[in-house]
Amino acid sequence: MIIDLRSDTVTKPTKGMLEAMMNAKVGDDIYKEDPTVNALEQRLADMFGMDQALFFPSGSMANQTALKLHTQPGEQLICDKYAHIFNYEGGGASFNSGISCRLIDGHRGMFNAKQVSEAINPSHFYHSPLTSLVAIENTTNKGGGACWDFGELKRIKSVCDKHDLGYHLDGARLWNAFINTNETARDYGQLFDTISVCLSKGLGCPIGSVLIGNKELMENAIRIRKIFGGAMRQVGYLAAAGLYALDHHIERLSDDHTKAKDIGKELKKLSIIKTVEPVETNIVIFELESHIDDTEFVQQLLDYNIHIISMGSNKLRMVTHLDYTDEMHGRLLEILNKF
Repeated sequence: MIIDLRSDTVTKPTKGMLEAMMNAKVGDDIYKEDPTVNALEQRLADMFGMDQALFFPSGSMANQTALKLHTQPGEQLICDKYAHIFNYEGGGASFNSGISCRLIDGHRGMFNAKQVSEAINPSHFYHSPLTSLVAIENTTNKGGGACWDFGELKRIKSVCDKHDLGYHLDGARLWNAFINTNETARDYGQLFDTISVCLSKGLGCPIGSVLIGNKELMENAIRIRKIFGGAMRQVGYLAAAGLYALDHHIERLSDDHTKAKDIGKELKKLSIIKTVEPVETNIVIFELESHIDDTEFVQQLLDYNIHIISMGSNKLRMVTHLDYTDEMHGRLLEILNKF
């Protein structure tokens, strides 16, 4: 039995999802003639109460398109030092949009409105980059699946409105946040100018993200996607997986959260573990004691066919997901107990 907890991106399509994909009605999406893609985009736009949505092959491309729509070369965006758009998108902000990132030293990937206000460059001071965008990530990846306080997000929105700044949400794991909090998609749609959501993480699709936004911004999204090489043809086979996931795979995310919390509790019992980040959703980040070699620890787990990843500085990550079964969960807890 191989237990793969490196990420929630390692899942395979379920039988029902594969059937939906094979039965999809397709057309040429370049001409906007793929009915399944159109249905997915319309459904997500309606779900968030926003004007338009556009299907992308990856979350990074969806985020990078949003940055391009909001900014001009030489400008600056504000984000957390843990942000995916800064750490894990290949320097795309500078390469694709010619912008820089003003990093906030937040808590578990989250910051507050006061920190945003302090990070904004004066618009009249032409020696510094013009601040034009604030981007947040919910849930936070490097922050251990933490969920933002919605009240703080609203306070940050007020700062953005005051300074005429764009407001983008990297919602790669927003579905997990919905399960863990009381907010809805429409709550977020009323707050943000653009939102990217991922279908290939917690929802278990083989590929796909969607950028959702208001009409004045989204009119150019399809052009930017083309420039980035993201135009696709009969992509309805993939969009069908997204529609299936929206119907069948959102509520079950609570199972992933429960398993992650179980893992966190077990890790806290081990003397070799220094700290375990609070577990809110499906990500468990923990730090080994300084005298423990993280490479050796990962290898010991591999000897039991358990795959996890190192995040550096003796920090490790486990992510629960659709393909992590109850049997696997019992086996993992049993093995951790041996440490």
